[in-house]
Amino acid sequence: MNQQRDGRLGIGIIGAGKVGPILGAALAGAGHALVGISAISEESKERAQAILPDVPVMEVPRIVELSELVLIAVPDEELPDLVNGLAVAGVWQPGQIVLHTSAQFGVEVLQPAVLAGVIPLALHPAMAFTGTSMDIARLADCYIAVTAPAPVLPIGQALAVEMGGEPVVISEAQRPQYA
Repeated sequence: MNQQRDGRLGIGIIGAGKVGPILGAALAGAGHALVGISAISEESKERAQAILPDVPVMEVPRIVELSELVLIAVPDEELPDLVNGLAVAGVWQPGQIVLHTSAQFGVEVLQPAVLAGVIPLALHPAMAFTGTSMDIARLADCYIAVTAPAPVLPIGQALAVEMGGEPVVISEAQRPQYA
């Protein structure tokens, strides 16, 4: 894992839909280093190239291997199997931060990764994403739901602020009503 400067993270993005590249760009704007992004469809590859032109497209296991923070922005229905599959493959690393953007799930969905020693976070920006660079500026007017275990809640709140949003703490129990 590569640390560029104190307090700055090497971030890998899983998912080049409308959300992942935007949040990655926002975090890069806060000084974090983007190590890679996964993109499968031609549309997602084009979006990744347009919004994050200097970030290499790579396979998911390689992204996880290289990242201090893994930002997962995939459709809700894909999240549990992705997290579990990477756990079964032994890819998660102790101390690594794993953040997903699903409104539906809190941090419980990350339990297979937690068992491998990761720090779980769920951050959901409450806005409709267009998948264009205009969304980066729109994050400034956005509330970001933050769900995390109490000891690491400040990490989630800080990342929400770095993305440009206003963190709002949503407990695991409140997540279904929030969604």
